[in-house]
Amino acid sequence: MRFVMLARNPNLYSHQRLVEAARERGHEIDVINTLHVHMNITSSRPTLRHGGRTLPLYDAVIPRIGASVTHYGLAVLRQFEMQGVYPLNESVAIGRARDKLRALQLLAREGIGLPVTAFAHGPRKSEDVIKEVGGAPVIIKLLEGTQGIGVILAETDASAQSIIEAFSAANIDIMVQEYIKEARGSDIRAFVVGGAIVAAMQRTGRKGDFRANLHRGGNAVAAELSDEERTTARRAAEIMGLNVCGVDMLRSERGPVVMEVNSSPGLRGIEQATAVDVAGLVIAFLERSARPGRTETRGNG
Repeated sequence: MRFVMLARNPNLYSHQRLVEAARERGHEIDVINTLHVHMNITSSRPTLRHGGRTLPLYDAVIPRIGASVTHYGLAVLRQFEMQGVYPLNESVAIGRARDKLRALQLLAREGIGLPVTAFAHGPRKSEDVIKEVGGAPVIIKLLEGTQGIGVILAETDASAQSIIEAFSAANIDIMVQEYIKEARGSDIRAFVVGGAIVAAMQRTGRKGDFRANLHRGGNAVAAELSDEERTTARRAAEIMGLNVCGVDMLRSERGPVVMEVNSSPGLRGIEQATAVDVAGLVIAFLERSARPGRTETRGNG
């Protein structure tokens, strides 16, 4: 089969592992910079061009679209979908997951456990928002933050109000969430591929940091999930419509609460913590799901 990966940095561990896994299993794979692709969107035959040439028709596309280029990256991915190329994750599903507020709304509608979360526009509502989540300490999040960036712990109501007012003055929308004390700075990531949990790890933040993200200096170990955690992770992936994702949960006194569903999860932490060949499982999923040779007979999308 012939795959293409949309990735701005081919040297990242996750991207190298996916390329390695694809080639080990006998597939061809091209890695192209998402921002270097251009499209003729009005053509009756959807095309994409890169490096001065028209890209061939692929069997599957692996989107590794950075958060900072989500809008353009999803447009490129949609063009592949118009050609009939099978997406590892569909553009509409990635868009849902990247919009943190919409993602939480969808999960809440389906009864998934979540931290108490409030959202409002403008500093005049800051006191009400803080009260809504039970008062300080509270977590304040940018709607488009990634890898722990844009996540702030406000330990008093006064500091929370100041932070909310500062973001409001800059016209930046934020969410306010309850602080789950019993999680003790740790979270659980369940890695879902094709509706099955293939690996799970517990991440713990470095000393003095409440964020458990590995990019912020945290560490990870393999984790055993409870039945409730496994069910929650699978349902969260299904609700988002994601074939491959990382479901991040906290262990609260009322059971697992989902913090985020990551549509482009990194592989280094989960593979090193669990010794599971996650990259190989992702490629195996594409082998089962993408129909080889359909590029020769597809329509115009």
